[in-house]
Amino acid sequence: MKTLPSPPPAPRPREALTRHRPAGQLRIPCVSGKTTPPHAQSSPGETPSWVIYCGDARAVLDQMEDASVDCMVTSPPYFWQRDYEAGEQEIGREASIAGFVGAITDVMADVRRVLKPTGTAWLNLGDSYYNAKGRPHGSDPKHQARMLARRELRAVDGPGLGLPRKSLIGIPWRVALALQEEGWTLRSDIIWHRKTAMPEATSKDRPWRKHEHVFLLVKSVVYHFDRDALNGEEDVWDIPPERWSATRGDHFAPYPSELVRRCLVAGCPMGGVVLDPFAGGGTTLAVARDLGLNAIGIDLSEAFCEVMTKRIRRAALRRVEPATEPVAEDAA
Repeated sequence: MKTLPSPPPAPRPREALTRHRPAGQLRIPCVSGKTTPPHAQSSPGETPSWVIYCGDARAVLDQMEDASVDCMVTSPPYFWQRDYEAGEQEIGREASIAGFVGAITDVMADVRRVLKPTGTAWLNLGDSYYNAKGRPHGSDPKHQARMLARRELRAVDGPGLGLPRKSLIGIPWRVALALQEEGWTLRSDIIWHRKTAMPEATSKDRPWRKHEHVFLLVKSVVYHFDRDALNGEEDVWDIPPERWSATRGDHFAPYPSELVRRCLVAGCPMGGVVLDPFAGGGTTLAVARDLGLNAIGIDLSEAFCEVMTKRIRRAALRRVEPATEPVAEDAA
């Protein structure tokens, strides 16, 4: 008599996906020398450890140790969508598509160097449209950052970008393919379904955008990945934007804590080191810390570095540190 195959195991309950905070002092790799001192860092004896560097991601990463990071989760600035008032080194304001793609791949080259052979990198990228209709007029009461398009002629509004007018540029895949050329292994294109995203009321002749891409990238054939942590959701993640985010009003486009949490529980080992080279409002650091993971954040904007610092320190004051108890799922 033939034996029927056993059914696949049921997904682990959500509470089983939490991490445990280790009891001892945790070490994170520090930037070598004194070229870029930390903007802020965890107190002696505080666990898990965290550090924030204020500076250009390429310059800070260049000073970090090889193979010192377990997991990267980040969302770089969009191409000509925001002005973070961080100076000429700010990524996202390049004169060409190739210039923007090159800026991202340059940062990711250093990320690849500091990532451990078993590490994973999760890259969230949004797209842009080529309008080619000149500088808009009037005001935008929704956010001062969007006044960028009214203060200066953006590359996506002027002539010469090399695409037909009204084209979706395809930024995420241009970056992903460039990273493959640089030696990264692209393991998955995860669709972040932003079901409750705000309507694009001015777009009358195309569907509104309701998704973004999260690329899973690795540098080795064997790497850390806990597929059970996906809890049955594979490469389409239904995660609403956080309109109540702790950084709303300070940061223009924070991604949701649940998106970061899902990347970390699947792609970072317990007690590991997490890196965000475009840390912005500090969501990656906050979630990593709640999961008992060490965190390194880098941002060019001094204002955002201060936002991150206050956010993490407020969380440290609120938390009662257990030695081995699991972290609550809703603690982020």
